[in-house]
Amino acid sequence: MTKRGFAHIEIPAKDRDAAAKFYHTLFGWECQHMGEPSPYTTFQTGNVGGGFPDVSDDNPIGSVIVYIESTDLEADGSLIEQHGGKLLSPAFQVGEYGWMRYFEDPSGNKLALWKNA
Repeated sequence: MTKRGFAHIEIPAKDRDAAAKFYHTLFGWECQHMGEPSPYTTFQTGNVGGGFPDVSDDNPIGSVIVYIESTDLEADGSLIEQHGGKLLSPAFQVGEYGWMRYFEDPSGNKLALWKNA
């Protein structure tokens, strides 16, 4: 089996400006604020990029989400279920960037699959 890496990481933020300043100052991450349709701040760590979504019911404090690379969301979804995981969403498109799907591992951790466009 081919090893697949992390594609993206999301860290919920109460204040995206403060989060961007904190991580840039401490770790040198380059941050960029995105606009509508949903406010979001991206960051680049050098190896894996990510973002700061606003805190919400779907993104509570402490719910860091790791996105794992996928080339086939449906096939990976079937494997997740076959091995004791649970699908939390259907695959859905994220603008022109790609496709994603949320799932839980057998321990109950929320993660996501990511497929580039």
